[in-house]
Formats: sequence, C-alpha cells, structure tokens
Amino acid sequence: MDRIYRRQRHVYDLSRKYYLLGRDRLIDGLAPPPGGRVLEIGCGTARNLIAVAQRHPATPLFGIDLSLEMLDTARRRVEREGLVARVRLAHADATRFDPALLFGVPGFSRIFFSYTLSMIPEWERALAQSVVWLQPGGELHLVDFGGQERLPRWFRGGLRQWLALFHVIPRDALEAALVRLPGDIEVRRFERPHLGYAQYAVCRRSA
Repeated sequence: MDRIYRRQRHVYDLSRKYYLLGRDRLIDGLAPPPGGRVLEIGCGTARNLIAVAQRHPATPLFGIDLSLEMLDTARRRVEREGLVARVRLAHADATRFDPALLFGVPGFSRIFFSYTLSMIPEWERALAQSVVWLQPGGELHLVDFGGQERLPRWFRGGLRQWLALFHVIPRDALEAALVRLPGDIEVRRFERPHLGYAQYAVCRRSA
C-alpha cells in the first residue's frame, strides 16, 4: 500500500475528485447525533474527515489507514487545518482493529467507508469488523464503485481494467454482503447511482 501511495498521495485528492462520485453525498448524510463519534475506515489524506469537521464542528472524528504514507499526508493536512484536537488518526488494519487500544474509545455512532472496500482484499471481513464497533442506533455509511450495469459495455470493461492497475476491484457482491451482517444491522438504503457507476448504502444498528 505504501508503494502505491508514496507518490500518488501528493496528487490524490486533485485527481480523484473527478471519478470518486458520491463522497460528498455520504458526508452530507452522516448527520452524527450530539455527543456522537465518527470513524472513517481508510481515511487516506483526511480529505473526508476535514469535510466532516467543517460541517460538524462539535463532533470528535477518528480515522484509520493501513498506509503510513497516506497517514503522513493526513496528519500534515489536519495540522494545517488546525484540527489536531478534533481529528485523531491511527495506523491500523481495517480487518482487525480495536478503537479502545487505538483511541481509548468504546465505539462510534457513525462509521463510514468511502471508496476503500474496493481496495481491501478481505473486504467482507472489514465490513464485519466495522459493525462490531457500531454503537446501538449507530449507522454505517458506504460509497464505492458499482457494477456499472447501466453503462455501455465498453465503458465498464475499460474502467475495470484501468482500476485493476491500481489494485481496485468493484465489490459486485456488496449488497448481498450487507444483508449477511448480524441480525441487529438493518440495511436502510442501498442505491446504485450514476447508472450503476457507484453504489451507496446506509445500514443501522438497532437501538
């Protein structure tokens, strides 16, 4: 992961804004409750966490990432924005992390993945691990590449070949995987916007 992002991290946000569709919609929909905590899994450059911080100035924010290179960029950005006291970052594997050890907190009212499941080889394990730390009444928000099923076949094939160069694989089985999450996790919304280019989901743990 560090090999991939050692150079990309410097232009990551500028290049990704044109094709990582739906990130801002996810951020707008988080609506963390008063006193709630928000975790981003695969926080990258902290672009999303900074956007959440600007919308919700009283909410404590947390991010984990497997790439030390990305975390270095993220920490610099958080410091530059004056958010060190509100945004806490840690090096961790999405498939096996414990927020009590990383941050000294028991769980989160909102957890989100933004175009990261498609880069995690054991992505279903990461999903299962995330909801372990979702508090009662909490929500899991996700946006990622979809199946592009309503787009031209040539576009779908070309996009997937291009994504594969960066070790990105759209998770066509995401909806089915969400349904298989523990019984107290309800899929409240699942959509395939932009003609299937993306997939967007919101799951909720019963209170």
